[in-house]
Amino acid sequence: MKEYIAFDSHKHYTLVEWEDVASGHRRQKRIEHMAGAIRACLADSQPGTPVAIEATANWYWIVQEIEEAGLQPRLVHPRKAKLMMGMINKTDKLDVHGLNRLQRNQTLPTVWIPPANLRDLRELTRVRLVLVRQRTQLKNRLHANLAKYGLRLDDCSDWFGAKARLRLETLFKQLPAQTRQVNRWLLEQLDFVGGQIQQQEKQLQTLLPAHPSIERLQSLPGVGLILAATIWLEIGTVERFASCEHLASYAGTTPRVHSSGDKTRYGRLRPDANRYLKWAFAEAGNSVAVHHTRQPQRHVSRLYQRIKSRKGHAKAIGAVARHLAEATYWVESRQETYRDPALGRANPG
Repeated sequence: MKEYIAFDSHKHYTLVEWEDVASGHRRQKRIEHMAGAIRACLADSQPGTPVAIEATANWYWIVQEIEEAGLQPRLVHPRKAKLMMGMINKTDKLDVHGLNRLQRNQTLPTVWIPPANLRDLRELTRVRLVLVRQRTQLKNRLHANLAKYGLRLDDCSDWFGAKARLRLETLFKQLPAQTRQVNRWLLEQLDFVGGQIQQQEKQLQTLLPAHPSIERLQSLPGVGLILAATIWLEIGTVERFASCEHLASYAGTTPRVHSSGDKTRYGRLRPDANRYLKWAFAEAGNSVAVHHTRQPQRHVSRLYQRIKSRKGHAKAIGAVARHLAEATYWVESRQETYRDPALGRANPG
């Protein structure tokens, strides 16, 4: 390797620094973003040379162009890199040089780069999560608009089911003209978003057929097809985690620890984590909480009850989510279905 290369990428441009390994001579260049610009600036570099780039919002296409140029992208954890640089001042030139300094010291904090096909498939589950949140917002808005005028459907558990939709139209007639029209627009938007969610779920079933990993993950308590697909796509390959604790930390299911002297305090769950995995395991934990009385003999049901009685519902959900995250590691690394610790046998969940 003849040189160290580092990128400080922004929305419209990238600052590149080349640092000679032998002499330490540095040169920097600003590259305006356009198709082929990154590939062209690396054309004279030695094939296989590592290129450090922070995991910013637009790293997908930049990594692709680095690979097309024959070089090796190294995706950097931004927060850890900033802490390790230890610089008081912050400029683009200082940042890009700091990345090269970490490369020279062999302390660059890198993260895993998922393959291009996996990055593409992830968009299905990630955008579905966005659409589900939009659907919830639309429903909440409709509830609020009716509540303003004291209107509600007491005899319908689901306000947006087939039976309730007929009743909603009757309630809308009791609203002022503009509010009535707005609510009808909200219903139309709700139907549209719901249709998109159904299309995405069909697309998932088509693109992700009966994969062994997805079938194994569905044996976990509270995990169905959507959560199993999300977990599988976000983890990628379980071999990149050294232990089940590492996977649980990556999934944001482990609390922060403050220990000094003889006192140890556990704080909130880690914020610097994969938020999609964190959501998936939290959703599975909520499902366990809702149905824990139906199967009280299961380990997760006992765990939820025990933690809830001492620390409340939220902490109990977190404990179940951590157990499921650690169980995921063993399910995938051993390639076998989930074994309930309380039952001592394979459990379909």
